[in-house]
Amino acid sequence: MKGVILAGGRGTRLFPITQVASKQLQPVYDKPMVYYPLATLLQAGIREILVITTREDSVAFNALLGDGRQLGARFEYAIQDAPNGIAEAFLIGSDFIGGDAVTLILGDNIFHGNTGLNEVVAQFRGGATIFAYPVRDPERYGVVVFDRRGTVVAIEEKPEHPRSPFAVPGLYVYGPDVVEVARGLEKSPRGELEITDVNRAYLDAGQLSVQMIERGVAWLDSGTHDSLLDAANFIATIEHRQSIKVACLEEIALQQGFIDLDAFLELVDQLPLCTYRDYLVRVAAESAALA
Repeated sequence: MKGVILAGGRGTRLFPITQVASKQLQPVYDKPMVYYPLATLLQAGIREILVITTREDSVAFNALLGDGRQLGARFEYAIQDAPNGIAEAFLIGSDFIGGDAVTLILGDNIFHGNTGLNEVVAQFRGGATIFAYPVRDPERYGVVVFDRRGTVVAIEEKPEHPRSPFAVPGLYVYGPDVVEVARGLEKSPRGELEITDVNRAYLDAGQLSVQMIERGVAWLDSGTHDSLLDAANFIATIEHRQSIKVACLEEIALQQGFIDLDAFLELVDQLPLCTYRDYLVRVAAESAALA
């Protein structure tokens, strides 16, 4: 399984802060936004990841994340020259995806808790798996509609009168044939290749599964000023109350066995004196005590 993070776009809803840095490089409390979707992929065991950015932001993403070797992973980068829709990610990343299944996550989507992605990745055998999350304002999202037996019967994009409260978050798993599905799409009236049309193609072929996200899992879309602030406050509350760091990439790499404790300590030694380093020192001490 490979992973793709779509971190392009202009971030116009966050103007003027996106005049100087990409939306996905903005801080969500104590870490850049892109750390959170990257953490979701790493926690699911996905180590080969393509980050799709705008041309002007690609240098900054490279400087922030590197090639992934320090985390026992492999990161590659590609450019989306214009906001032509989520499904364009599969065309941009076609060579990277090759013959492998792929998980796509949007760079401004933050998840905290067990989404079920680990299980989906471990059991995935092809087709498409999307996720469903109950919201109070489904008209703002793509919506999954079920019949009385719980079978998916439709996917509607921002319906004026939603037939379901279940929104589709920016997290999707597909077989390698998704590249051909994306190639066969026509642009929508707003000039984009729509991810909803990809999902409808799999639904029409009888190859779409839906993973319900459990209660207690937080899904945060940090694409507006208010939602960015809400996400930062949420992360701060979790970290202060539980004495952990959410989306700490080095800790995840250690927990997943991508790197050993010696490599982890080398990473810590390279960091400046800061609270992030202090946390990793504590993680190292706890790991050594349990070894």
